[in-house]
Amino acid sequence: MSIRETRYTIINIMIYATKIKLKPGRIYPHSALEISTIYLVGVQNERFYAKEVVYDLVKQGYIIQVNISPHYPKLIAAISSEGEKYVRSEPNDTVQDNLLRLPQI
Repeated sequence: MSIRETRYTIINIMIYATKIKLKPGRIYPHSALEISTIYLVGVQNERFYAKEVVYDLVKQGYIIQVNISPHYPKLIAAISSEGEKYVRSEPNDTVQDNLLRLPQI
């Protein structure tokens, strides 16, 4: 009797942040705190999600990347000094948070 090895292909489904909506009255954001919702693709329901929901997804271990090439930085969960949940992108060689570089709706 021989033992057959079964190989499984693990499909890593990527989730990307592709556009943002700012809080009312904001036009030129200077901080990720000014974002109200983030559009996610690669999820079952591709749509805008509240930044607090995206925060919770990141805290649960989902890897969400900003759709800015070539680095595609990951989102990081953060809490403001006032206790507001939000996300920002991993720092890289750009001055501005890459999340703020996404198209605004």
